[in-house]
Amino acid sequence: MATVLLVGGAGYVGSVLASELLERGYAVRVLDRLYFGDQGLAGIRDRVELVVGDMRSVPAEVLDGVEAVVNVGGLSNDPTAEFNPRANYEMNTSASIALAELCRRQGVRRYIYASSCSVYDRGVIDETRDIVVDETCDVDPPGAYAGSKLAAEHELLPMASEELCVAVVRKATLYGFSPRMRYDLVVNTFVKDALQKGRISLHYGGEMWRPLSDVRDAARAYIALLRAEPARVNGQVFNVVHRNFRIAELALRVRSALSGLGIPVEIETDYGYRGIRNYRVSGRKLLEELKFEPSLTVEEAVKDMVESIRRYKYEDFENPRYYNIAWMRLLEQAHTVIRVTGGVFDAPPAAGGGTLHVARS
Repeated sequence: MATVLLVGGAGYVGSVLASELLERGYAVRVLDRLYFGDQGLAGIRDRVELVVGDMRSVPAEVLDGVEAVVNVGGLSNDPTAEFNPRANYEMNTSASIALAELCRRQGVRRYIYASSCSVYDRGVIDETRDIVVDETCDVDPPGAYAGSKLAAEHELLPMASEELCVAVVRKATLYGFSPRMRYDLVVNTFVKDALQKGRISLHYGGEMWRPLSDVRDAARAYIALLRAEPARVNGQVFNVVHRNFRIAELALRVRSALSGLGIPVEIETDYGYRGIRNYRVSGRKLLEELKFEPSLTVEEAVKDMVESIRRYKYEDFENPRYYNIAWMRLLEQAHTVIRVTGGVFDAPPAAGGGTLHVARS
């Protein structure tokens, strides 16, 4: 039984991928700092080996017996990356490169890195450059998140060799239910707003394009790369895309799917500028090289999402745990307070060896 080290395995993608790997007979070792807790592993906790740790300092022994590493760890969207650019670069770039180097030294045979289709983003809507791009296109993303992913790619791909098969996955914007649920992804946000408020809001008229894919299809794409002959994937970049949609079309599809479930939804349109991401991406290479094509539709994902949200009681929509940047800000605030107070319910040591000092004005 092959052992896979899944870095970030308790996260939105990682927890789905962990289940998919287990279903296919892989032994799964998860390395995760558990920023968001271990809820993502709740259904499989007794079937995976969990190593709680930071990807920036991976002990060599974590790779003992490991045949492949799938790195879906790090900070995972623009707001979080911009909140702490240093940590973003340390995890998404430096730590990801160091982990590949450790794999090479420890004799791990395969390393798959999670990048993002956001590397294709140009930051503006430019009709003269509005084309469907592929893995051969030049990219120069403006954001800290995409920039950190691209910087890692540039260092990782030249490390490909007969000893270490290196592949990069550029994932589209994902949708769908995960045990470590996120409501800060566009389709998931639409579903959450529909269930909570009965309406969906479109910014900038929903005119921008975005490549999309279901999180389960993304997980299965990683497995396709794990199973592929090294010669077919080594040193290669693969986009994972189901389809490109204008955001307005996404809203209509989500509304239609929810209507079929008896959930009425209104669509509100705002044409104000709030920051635009606009790009279309081809996933043809993955189909041609590995005969794999993401197939789960938005409508299927919406139906599954609603059923799963209700079944697993993920209806506390205001909980910051479902929003990457909100949760990171909350953790940072809590850390600042606890550095002063100590543990929440522990009595702090009295100042001066037990003497109470009273400040007087």
